[in-house]
Amino acid sequence: MSPSRKNDATTAPAPAGDAQIVGNTADAVSYEHARDELADVVQRLEAGGLNLDESLTLWERGESLAGICQRFLDGARQRVQSALDAADVAADRRVDNHEDDPADAAASDSR
Repeated sequence: MSPSRKNDATTAPAPAGDAQIVGNTADAVSYEHARDELADVVQRLEAGGLNLDESLTLWERGESLAGICQRFLDGARQRVQSALDAADVAADRRVDNHEDDPADAAASDSR
């Protein structure tokens, strides 16, 4: 990177849809980092005082960061749903196994 280019939110925005880009680096970004940077972008936009080009660059960066956060949240939602589905299957198997076991049925009948 040339010394004249800064690596912050005022430089060229990251390509939309690329969850591996932070600023202008190719480092992996965590959800927390993307969320915190997005909050900073929003704060800077709300504070005003930027020229149109700076505002548009920040807006585009914010859109990219929001997409990164959304992908993380979608992935987390899928993981939770998979865990819930697996727990339901395991519970159903326990119920099915209990019903099929004559010793368990006899023990239940004697109560």
